[in-house]
Amino acid sequence: MASQITKTFDPEREIADRIIAALEAGTPPWRKPWTGQGGGAAFPLRATGERYRGINVLMLWLEAAEKGYASPFWMTYKQASELGGQVRKGERSTLVVKYGVVEKEGEAGEEVRRPYLRAYHVFNADQVDGLPESFTREVETPQDLGTRPDDALEAYFARLGATIETSADPRAYYHPAHDLIHMPPIATFHTTEGYYETLGHEAVHWTGGAARLDRLTRCKDRQAYAFEELVAEIGQCLLFATLGLIPSIDQSAAYVEGWLKALAEDKKAIFRAASEAQKAVDFIAERCGMAPEVERAVAA
Repeated sequence: MASQITKTFDPEREIADRIIAALEAGTPPWRKPWTGQGGGAAFPLRATGERYRGINVLMLWLEAAEKGYASPFWMTYKQASELGGQVRKGERSTLVVKYGVVEKEGEAGEEVRRPYLRAYHVFNADQVDGLPESFTREVETPQDLGTRPDDALEAYFARLGATIETSADPRAYYHPAHDLIHMPPIATFHTTEGYYETLGHEAVHWTGGAARLDRLTRCKDRQAYAFEELVAEIGQCLLFATLGLIPSIDQSAAYVEGWLKALAEDKKAIFRAASEAQKAVDFIAERCGMAPEVERAVAA
């Protein structure tokens, strides 16, 4: 009988790969200062109403954004049944993990604490029929909040020379194959600053295109994608600083955890990311200069 090789299930690897796939697709859904269901889903909750923590927040945000789930509630098949619901036929579950510590007695009688990881699968309330009404939510639609552009910053980014496409699609991303930046309408953003921070983040990604600084051709594995996302985030902060503006360094703890897991084996990654970010900002500044009104404010 021919021997069979059994592939070991590695939940941490599966989660990391899922996160990188989202980074590949554009701005991660947990960073979305605009309205509309294309990202920024509600904070994921257990059936009990308790908040998920750590890496599970990313996983459930990603799945909700991809599938368009409006409900924040997630539950196991058994929990759904206990609540009077029935998971619809053909629905696929989402992987989450539980970290814990088990205490055992060692050989010398001492207490030994050993960490463990257990994977299990959950469904969103939108995948379940017959649940109480309290588990349902309406899908968020883009809202015109009346947010207006800043003339100086509009002129600044226009000098970049990038193709910036705007549509009702509630996603922000740089598309390498088409070499364009896509942005939701500025009116759907909560603040003007949030719009230009997002545009700055995508502009840094744009500098990595093959026709410019050629960083993105190196994005071939999960570490490389995490590194590029770190470059874009640092670059956006540096860009705002060069314009005399205050960047919002408000990434979720879960987002940072995703970077750290992917970059854990590379102690110098943060230094290289900062260096690449500076090159990107220098490239932008060479094309765009400084926004006139910001320049006057800084000079004052």
